[in-house]
Amino acid sequence: MREGELTYDDFLRRLNIQDVLIDAGYHLNRRDGLRYPSYVRLDSDGQRIRNDKFIVTQQGKCCFKPQQQKVYNIISFIKEHPHFFAEHRAGVSPDRLVNLVCNRLLHHPIAERETRIIQPKRDIKPFNIEDYDIHKFNPQDKSTQKKFYPFFKHRGIDLYTQYAFHRDFCLATKHRADGTSYTNLSFPMLLPQGDGTVVGFEERGRQRTDGGSYKGKAEGSNSSKGLWIASPARTPLPEAKHVYWFESAYDAMAYYQLHQKDNKELRKAVFISTGGNPTVEQMRGVLANSLQAKQHLCFDMDQAGMEFCKNLIDEKCRVIRSFIEETPERKPYLDTVRNDKDLDSGEIELLPDKLQSVYGKYESAWEEAMSMRSSGLCHPDDIQEQVDVMNKHYEEFRDYGNFSVWTRQRTVPVSARNRPIPTRTGTSNCWLNKNRKNRPMKRRRENSNPRKNTKHVSADDKATAHKRF
Repeated sequence: MREGELTYDDFLRRLNIQDVLIDAGYHLNRRDGLRYPSYVRLDSDGQRIRNDKFIVTQQGKCCFKPQQQKVYNIISFIKEHPHFFAEHRAGVSPDRLVNLVCNRLLHHPIAERETRIIQPKRDIKPFNIEDYDIHKFNPQDKSTQKKFYPFFKHRGIDLYTQYAFHRDFCLATKHRADGTSYTNLSFPMLLPQGDGTVVGFEERGRQRTDGGSYKGKAEGSNSSKGLWIASPARTPLPEAKHVYWFESAYDAMAYYQLHQKDNKELRKAVFISTGGNPTVEQMRGVLANSLQAKQHLCFDMDQAGMEFCKNLIDEKCRVIRSFIEETPERKPYLDTVRNDKDLDSGEIELLPDKLQSVYGKYESAWEEAMSMRSSGLCHPDDIQEQVDVMNKHYEEFRDYGNFSVWTRQRTVPVSARNRPIPTRTGTSNCWLNKNRKNRPMKRRRENSNPRKNTKHVSADDKATAHKRF
């Protein structure tokens, strides 16, 4: 620290929270008295803005919002509400903002600091696995397993899950030119249509004392096309029947650990990690090599995760459309199908009359199922029976239309999804139960569980939505 500069202790001792609130645009609310002063914001008409009030406590050193019960001092208030202050600029450090605001309030001059613009790295060297020292996990040698413990402990991933994926992760150590080195848990990234060459690493660091940990990708990784592709049974992607999509390899391993006891076929599935935001090249590469498989979307249940699901479903429709052979009799109908929609979303009137009649049966069954569900008067088992009828007519429509032969030199399940029936739990499965028909009606009604949900939770700090298409 330079001589003459004020510290945080100086700010806390010489300023009170009321000075900061007034500078942030708040006004004293005299109606609440002076014992515990409160400050409110006013709109353009001079009227008080509801639910925007801070109450001053602790002899004027702190304040809190009644709705939140979170106490702020002058430092935390400025950091939490930077947009209230004139010194705020995009990209400014919170600590720098505190210094600027507090020094101005104290009328203390502060030396001008030259703005530093950090230039991005140019001519980054392409990823080369030879630049790393690799330590692999050997299920037959416990001495090789101990180094992985601090990377998996905080995520609750056990040894049996590590055994299942031991070929698909390692510890990679890179040595810098200045003599320092760093080691991360690394998940090799491959190209879906490639020959197994590693084109990057999805990296995770040890847990820090504050609970966080480093996550990113190795320098020079092919992030636009490369993905982590793993299968406990070593199933090749083109032969997979089920493909599970995740935002990180940690999430994929956690999902496997939670569900492998109930789903023995999970070992044969292929697990995909995009390492964050999935790109168009990643989606197209995997879908083009696994159109015959069912795609399971297990992204986080936040806004970004929901957007990833929508983008992936749309991209599958585009990939399927790219394989369609347009003949003169198909072209009028195909011209009405958007590239990001399923093949059966076009104008039905342009299909042959017989095919339109088959589709009409499905449409009627769908409307009946929707009506039964929305009325609230029908038992879930009765709704399910109607859904089964609907699905039967839909499959007849698909089979009669013979959509699968429209693709060039390959047979793929073109349909992305059956038409959904809304349910209270947010799932479109309508309480599916494979053994429902084997039980008497009385027991079916006693044992039915209309609140059952098919969403899954991984060992991540967020839930993941499991969608299948």
